[in-house]
Amino acid sequence: MIQITHKSNSLRKAVAQAVVKVSKESTMEAVIQKTVPKGDVLEFARVAGLFAVKKTSDVIPDCHPLPVEFTQVSYTFSGLEIHIAVEVHTVYKTGVEVEAMHGASVVALTLYDMLKPIDKGIEISNIRLLSKIGGKSDAMKLALEKIVHEIKAVVVVCSDSVSEGRAEDQAGAQVSARLKSMGMQVMPVVVLPDQVEAIQQAVFSYQSEVNLILFVGGTGLSNRDVTPEAVRPLLTREIDGIMETARRYGQDRMPFAMLSRGVAGMVNETLVITLPGSTKGAMETVDALFPGVLHVFAVKDGQKH
Repeated sequence: MIQITHKSNSLRKAVAQAVVKVSKESTMEAVIQKTVPKGDVLEFARVAGLFAVKKTSDVIPDCHPLPVEFTQVSYTFSGLEIHIAVEVHTVYKTGVEVEAMHGASVVALTLYDMLKPIDKGIEISNIRLLSKIGGKSDAMKLALEKIVHEIKAVVVVCSDSVSEGRAEDQAGAQVSARLKSMGMQVMPVVVLPDQVEAIQQAVFSYQSEVNLILFVGGTGLSNRDVTPEAVRPLLTREIDGIMETARRYGQDRMPFAMLSRGVAGMVNETLVITLPGSTKGAMETVDALFPGVLHVFAVKDGQKH
């Protein structure tokens, strides 16, 4: 199975379809009137579909076990066709489209099995995904499609050792690359010492040039970790939920994430976020926050118009 531990839970929905076509009007009448010898085929098939959705990961090797929080099996009739729709919801890290299609397939097979004694000409067709929503791709589409390419960002690394040439920056470079992959305009990485004055000067210098400033480093508990102290007094509007989300995400993966002192908020029209200095910590924070956090720009744009 693919690695999904870096993903965050979100509401995900999928609807799948299958079509069962009988060959005789008498078969359809028996289905609707519930006179099929094997019993109420629609209800039997509905129950089979519910089980199939729950058991998808048992029979499809690359599917992750996940909490199924809603399943609905519904039918519509058109001529000699029974149209099956299976809708599945979860709050999890990966989608439920395979679960929905597996459910629709098993509903169709159950109908076939129960109807074949009275109709030898049954066909199953058109098993397909009708819709899916949820996850980061939808968050990006909803919030960013029209504005992401207009966002200009800068990554500022706060580190005595990197600024003095005793260590090589990796965290800043990876954060910068991730922002570029989302479609943002990203300035070259800036490196500063762990000094309040230098950090604050960076905020003053870049807030008129960029929409987004990410500080990497200086959010821990050593005496030289001063990024929060430098940034917090400059925030014109602190956004507590950003760091709450980052720490919650980190705590699920590392028990010391609670010690991060990162802050985030607006400095006038610029969003400023502070990230841990370790490459792993910085990238986990990016995974936790992006692209959803960029919705702030969609909201701001909406307010202006």
